[in-house]
Amino acid sequence: MLAAKRMFSLAVADTDLFLEMPSSTQALYFHLGLRADDDGFVSSPKKIAKICGCGEDDLKILASKHFILPFESGVVVITHWLLNNNRIKSDRYKQTLYIAEKSMLEVENGVYMFTGSRMYPERNQNGDITEPQIRLDKSREEKNRVNNNGRKTSRFTPPTVEEVQEYCSERGNAVDAQSFVDFYISKDWYIGKNKMKDWKAAVRTWEKNQRQKNKKSKDDEGLEGWLNA
Repeated sequence: MLAAKRMFSLAVADTDLFLEMPSSTQALYFHLGLRADDDGFVSSPKKIAKICGCGEDDLKILASKHFILPFESGVVVITHWLLNNNRIKSDRYKQTLYIAEKSMLEVENGVYMFTGSRMYPERNQNGDITEPQIRLDKSREEKNRVNNNGRKTSRFTPPTVEEVQEYCSERGNAVDAQSFVDFYISKDWYIGKNKMKDWKAAVRTWEKNQRQKNKKSKDDEGLEGWLNA
């Protein structure tokens, strides 16, 4: 049985980042927190969103702002669960059923993050936490692992908006980094039926599609002008 009392910290909920989200998204955050297990995991976030009159867009916003971390299994975890001081006494604590998902996480300053990343909450002049920024450990991102066949493969790590923006600036394209990241978060970083392996290649594909779309738009404008001449 889950503990009946859950806590929320003003260090999280009283920030511009949180308060600027739609009211439905804020409400969903609290509903997810109330229904989380003792480790902060929520087994049916989409169902809860529907019951509460919220939508999947609210879940996407919470994920893109790093208030929840989504897993391929459909489970999510409340990122600031421990920062919200939800530490259950040992005689009442019940370990999460999602051991595999929990093994993919580490904790820094009371904040859950995926192993291999570093999340440093930025603070404003009042000392309140604003938007958490993920700083990837480059040595881990580039580190190769060996599969059962003895061949080296790279472990994919989702990029931050800042990393995508930096790469787009290097290439001089007009790809919107935030839209790119939000889109693939909603797809759980899948391209079709396959898990993404190289996000930079995906950016180049967006860049190519954007050029083709712009060219078609100009061609259509030229044709319209010719017909009206």
